[in-house]
Amino acid sequence: MNRQLLAGVIAAVVVTVVVLAGAVVLLRDVNAPEPGAAGEAATTAPTVATGSPADDTRADVPARPDCPATGVGGVELPCLGAENGTGDPDEGTTVANVWAWWCGPCRDELPVFEEYAAAHPGQTVVGVHADPNPANGAALLNELDLTLPSYQDDGNLFAGTLGLPGVVPITVVFDDGEQVGMFPTPFDSVAQLEDAVDGALANAGGGA
Repeated sequence: MNRQLLAGVIAAVVVTVVVLAGAVVLLRDVNAPEPGAAGEAATTAPTVATGSPADDTRADVPARPDCPATGVGGVELPCLGAENGTGDPDEGTTVANVWAWWCGPCRDELPVFEEYAAAHPGQTVVGVHADPNPANGAALLNELDLTLPSYQDDGNLFAGTLGLPGVVPITVVFDDGEQVGMFPTPFDSVAQLEDAVDGALANAGGGA
């Protein structure tokens, strides 16, 4: 009798384990996220390889103003939603803002760079969109009604080449092609940005 009871208990335990395992598998399949679900880019930036399907999104990139040169800081990059210019990227003062479409502080400070560029026509002021989705980047600039030209950096080539921190936003100041300042912080006003740029140029012996 004890043997029959023990066998019954063992059988019940086995059945329970099998049922629980099946439930776990079923729930995992039901709750699995769809590939490319919205919000993924806000936590991790996907890797985009040459020739991948993500390249097809370039056809849907909204039109943007042309860029002044072939790149910035000695790093050649394509222009976001437009064409590269023929200017010398290493001439005079250049202020480059590294940003991404999903970055809240970037969204807040991009208009500051637009105002700064208007107030300093003798300087080159550009953005560097550090994200594999150029369509979202160009769409954000258009939504904010900004004419600030920006380069597209799918694989963080700009930050990697210059040894910048892996965060956004970052502002980099160049004087005749030489990096003279780097600010891994958002700017709240044109005056604050002017102080940072003037200080970087003064330390390098340049002028505003």
